[in-house]
This record gives sequence, structure tokens and C-alpha cells, in this order.
Amino acid sequence: MSNHPFLVKFRGVRGGYPMPGPSTLKYGGNTTCLEVRAGGHLIIFDAGTGIIDLGKEMMQAYQADGVPLRATMLMTHFHMDHVQGLTFFTPILNAACQLHFFGPQPYETTTMEAAINQVFIPPYASLRLEELLSQRHFTHVRGGDRILLTDPGSPPRYLTIYEDKEPVPDDAVMISIHRGYNHPRNGILVYRIDYRGHSLVFATDVEGYVGGDRKLINFARDADLLVHDAEYDEADYADGTTIKQGWGHSTWRMATDIAQAANVKYLALTHHSPMHDDTYLEAMERKAQAHFPATFMAQEGKVMDLMDT
Repeated sequence: MSNHPFLVKFRGVRGGYPMPGPSTLKYGGNTTCLEVRAGGHLIIFDAGTGIIDLGKEMMQAYQADGVPLRATMLMTHFHMDHVQGLTFFTPILNAACQLHFFGPQPYETTTMEAAINQVFIPPYASLRLEELLSQRHFTHVRGGDRILLTDPGSPPRYLTIYEDKEPVPDDAVMISIHRGYNHPRNGILVYRIDYRGHSLVFATDVEGYVGGDRKLINFARDADLLVHDAEYDEADYADGTTIKQGWGHSTWRMATDIAQAANVKYLALTHHSPMHDDTYLEAMERKAQAHFPATFMAQEGKVMDLMDT
């Protein structure tokens, strides 16, 4: 492992709803969550059920060393499979936990905090959001904005698209934001993390265009790892009985086209359909690798150090 690790851990890789059981043991059944550790910072993408075990590990670490819990939460959008783990995320109950949420404003008349509050409203949850002891900060972000992480003990710095570019310290983590409009009903955010010359792009719940999404291709250019939605096999997407166009999800071919055009090193296919078991996903992986060899199916528990790619 490098002296400055840039660790990516897949915590939840399923879309729609959790799918536990013997048919999903290889790739996992938890819904979307990705853990990133870089420069002493903990960054969490989305809060599907994959965040639950991460929360348990965070609490174990806190009980062992007493270091306050801090995390930057990057929300792509607020569909249930991306927030349903929050009510079981134990750090959010703890006064020693500080969470900085960044995400889109769901609608003009609704805030991100109000959207997340919906997850905690009884009788669906035992505690309301305002009853939780953690410190929570909510910031709406847009395409072109950036988030700068420097001192792990200091809050993230939010930089709007209108602010002048400035030199980024060598040991800082820079998060860039791209807006995608092809996921119902209000689009999603795609995030890019750059740290010490290496980069990760997280692009779940996106749907491809003919000829490729040129804006996403430019955003993901030369990334070490692109994590891209691939809920459908091509046969699923083209199935005339249930037309999938406009549902906001991609085929593996749409993902490999982006990876190839953007010249990324590795492509992880994610947001696996709950209808696809391990055998089905293995077959999809082989098809994708024939088009872009450095492709793999995102697998719950898999860890990568992007400094070693």
C-alpha cells in the first residue's frame, strides 16, 4: 500500500432494493454506497443499505480511539435505494459525529434536508431527524461547483462555479461536480475526486446517449477508476415488453463506451439489478470485458487503492 493511500471500498452495489440470499453472495445484495478514504478524509457516496455496516465499523473505531467521527456525504439524488440505509446508520445518532451533506436540491420548493427528513418520519422510523444527536450540515451543489478538503479536522470548503480557480495544495482532496439530466425526475449528480494525481468518478443512475454522453466523457477523462451504472444487459434494455428507455439507467455497453472514450484505467459496473443473480452478472462482465478489458463488476467488500493502479 502506498504512503498516501486513496482507498475505495464498495459497500453497496445493488439498485432498486436489497437482494440478500445465496444467489447474490458473490457481488452482494446491499443498495448503493461507496466509501472513499483519501488524505485523512472519509467520503461517503449515497446511503443505501451498504452504509449500515460502514456505520458499525465507524462506531467500533470511535469506541477504540475516541477520535470524533467526521464524514463528507456526497448524495447523487434521493431515490429510496440511495437513502434507505440512513435510519440504521448508527453514527448519525452520536453527538461525536459530524456529517457534511452535499447534494442536489430535489425541487425548487424542497430542500435536501427536508427530503432526508422524510426518511425519518414516524411511523416509518423510530426517531425524527431533529431528534438525532449528530451534527449535520446541508449544502446544495450544482454542476461545475467544487468541494475542497484540506485539514481533516476542518469542515469542507464549498466553491461555487463562479469563484476564481486557485492553486490546490498537494495534499488536498478536490471534489468536482457534474449534473446529469437523464434520470427521472430531476436528474442526478456525478462526482469526481482528485487526490495526488489520481482520480475517481462515481456515475450511478445515468443513462447513455447515442454516440456517448460527451459531457460525462470529458468529466471522466483519464480517471483511474470510473464507477458507472450498468443495470441492464442489452437484451434487458431492448426488451419490447417493458421499455427501459428513459428510466435513467445504462447497459454495460453504454458504460464501456464511456470508459473507452474517456480513456479511464478501470471501469466498475454498478447498480446491479435485483433481478440479476451472480451467474447473470458474471456473463455481463465477460461481455463488457470483451469491449473494454479493464472492466469488472462492482463487488460488495472489494477494496482498491487508486495510488497502486
